[in-house]
Amino acid sequence: MIDRGHHPIEPWRLRETRLSLDNLAQSESLFALANGHIGLRGNLDEGEPYAIPGTYLNSFYEQRPLPYAEAGYGYPEEGQTLVDVTNGKLIRLLVDDSPFDIRYGYVSRHERSLDFRTGILQRDVDWTSQGGKRIRVRSRRLVSLTQRAIAAIEYVVEPVDEPARFVIQSELVANETQPKLSDDPRVAAVLDNPLKPVSHDGGDNGVVLIHCTTKSRQLMAAAMAHEVDAPARYEMDLDVRENWARHTVICQLQPGQSLRVVKYLAYGWSSLRSETAIRDQVAAALASARFSGWEGLVKQQAEFLDDFWDGADVEVHGHPEMQQAVRFALFHVLQSGARAERRAIPSKGLTGAGYDGHTFWDTEGFVLPVLTYTMPGAAADALRWRHSTLNLARERAAVLGLRGAAFPWRTIRGQECSGYWPAGTAAFHINADIAQAVVRYHTATGDDQFIEEVGLELLVETARLWMSLGHHDRHGRWHLPGVTGPDEYSAVADDNVFTNLLAARNLRAAAETAMRHPAKAREFGVDREEEAAWRDAAAAVYIPYDEEIGVHPQSEGFTGYAEWDFEAYKDKYPLLLHAPYFELYRKQVVKQADLMLAMYWCADAFTEEQKARNFDYYERLTVRDSSLSACVQAVIAAEVGHLDLAYDYAYEAALIDMRNLHHNTGDGLHMASLGGAWMAFVAGFGGLREVSGCLCFDPALPHGMSQLVFTIRWRGVRLKVDINGGEVTYSVHNGEDASLTFKHVGEDITVTTDNPVTRALKKRIPLLPRPTQPPGREPRPALAQNERDFV
Repeated sequence: MIDRGHHPIEPWRLRETRLSLDNLAQSESLFALANGHIGLRGNLDEGEPYAIPGTYLNSFYEQRPLPYAEAGYGYPEEGQTLVDVTNGKLIRLLVDDSPFDIRYGYVSRHERSLDFRTGILQRDVDWTSQGGKRIRVRSRRLVSLTQRAIAAIEYVVEPVDEPARFVIQSELVANETQPKLSDDPRVAAVLDNPLKPVSHDGGDNGVVLIHCTTKSRQLMAAAMAHEVDAPARYEMDLDVRENWARHTVICQLQPGQSLRVVKYLAYGWSSLRSETAIRDQVAAALASARFSGWEGLVKQQAEFLDDFWDGADVEVHGHPEMQQAVRFALFHVLQSGARAERRAIPSKGLTGAGYDGHTFWDTEGFVLPVLTYTMPGAAADALRWRHSTLNLARERAAVLGLRGAAFPWRTIRGQECSGYWPAGTAAFHINADIAQAVVRYHTATGDDQFIEEVGLELLVETARLWMSLGHHDRHGRWHLPGVTGPDEYSAVADDNVFTNLLAARNLRAAAETAMRHPAKAREFGVDREEEAAWRDAAAAVYIPYDEEIGVHPQSEGFTGYAEWDFEAYKDKYPLLLHAPYFELYRKQVVKQADLMLAMYWCADAFTEEQKARNFDYYERLTVRDSSLSACVQAVIAAEVGHLDLAYDYAYEAALIDMRNLHHNTGDGLHMASLGGAWMAFVAGFGGLREVSGCLCFDPALPHGMSQLVFTIRWRGVRLKVDINGGEVTYSVHNGEDASLTFKHVGEDITVTTDNPVTRALKKRIPLLPRPTQPPGREPRPALAQNERDFV
């Protein structure tokens, strides 16, 4: 956990006033920079000390075998692991004959800050060498959001008290040694020298190193070029080898003088293009960056982020730490997908190689809702990537004896990489999650071209899978047996409520969209009979309900399972590391919000009383061993009137990485939980829902939050929602004649640029008392007890 004494709470940046060697892995993740194509962990400029070195290119991976103690038909044979590519962050420094290393000498100042408005990581160090030379080092680092292939570093050194000779060694290094930190299955596999040298060259215009992977047959290039600004004579030298390149600058400086080096980095990769094409691509990107110059890149970055925050900011009044955390979350979600451009958005973004760099359903379920409402083009690109893997999903379905497409549980490039089928292959709900994301994006944007190009086909092929998985019983009810829902402690169950409801929505959406685009639907072989079959299955879907206790079983029979012994395991979380899955699967214990997510996404399928009773029941069983849980519990807690409990869960979702609540932030940030922080505020306290294609709000604030203001993008208009006291004001901007119609607590509202609308809030009164949680799994309170007593 970061020490708040050395991480001040500030609204627009994360600042570290002292470097803690014990928390290096976490700080490297927190201070990571990315744009969806390139990811740079927040390693120190000089490279050492480090916990996990990391430079990543989205979807650049190596294959590795998946061993099984006992193989079975349909098991994936190969996995995919994100590669730590050529490191261009390295800038080593010698002061006279002493290497700059914060483990030696004396550090009187070491501060880093990540500014969410500029997208720049800044470092300021005051260091005295073992030889007694005091110097100051300042660096600024960015990964460009406007020039996709580019990262850049400005590095400035100066002597403080007496003259000093400086030697700067700026490097490209391939195949860095990767430490093995844990036996936790959620940590990445370690690859040994995955990059094989192809070619290397260098000259006045820069250095290019080209490498390839052996099994995945991918080619990548890394390039660097420099600008040097010095007040005195300096010398430069260049050395280029197969796996590294070094640009050396030597200069003697007097106190008050400084040596400034700007390092431009360019990265590119392909599995199809030639070596020459990749070399030319990064050379051109490097030339473009040098043309812009450092200040030009900084200006472009700020302009990009100004536009993003204008349509995405969330203001939390009354809780400065929460304010900082929610902007931190939004900034990193943006970085995960801004320039991914038809590549996957991994569960850790590009901040670390946890989970081998794989993409799960987290993307469609938790990250894309944020991007859909704040940067819709990035959401569309992520769905276009899913569409690009459709043939692989069809092949997987065929292996499983199914029609349509079976999208992988975890993957980098589209092939299934989960060797554990109960929590992988059986979790077919990923198909419905993708379909839900398609519908959500189209509803929010009205982008019919997207539907014609990729959306309809995704809906059709996912619907076909459900029809081959489900069946009608003798009473006409439609069932989905033997599936795994979002709760991975309840695998291979019958009629999971979430899966059944989402599959039905998928089927209805496919039928309705095919009807609106008949010519395109006929291209995919959809006829009236198939559309009717989809509607019939959706209308007949079976939703289990336990009449005796008045709640929905998570899956058929779940409420009749034996109770879990929570007391025996109260100090043993996560349970997956302390209890056999067999025991988890047959008891009433929930890893992550499952039925609660169904109530959020399919709100119109439950009455208000059912929501209250379901929440009360499952809150007592949910241990939140998944980072996907707290945000969903926040949304439903707010809806059923437990606003203070919702605040606590929102706090947990937003602070998961800044406070390292799951003790694995060092492997990379939890993008789904960070996206869920936005969800907790906007959908929880803002009450945002989409119902039958209509945007709806029902806001309410918890104690301790005096005001909540957020902006979303809907149909090309930026809508600001200002919840303050007992009322909410809706206003729009994005042009002189902007107008938007939506619902506030069921009332139709039309807002124009010149006419904001204010309405009173509907008071939320819970039907049931605040429920308890499993022992040891109470959420961390957003407010201290004295603050709660005060309010």
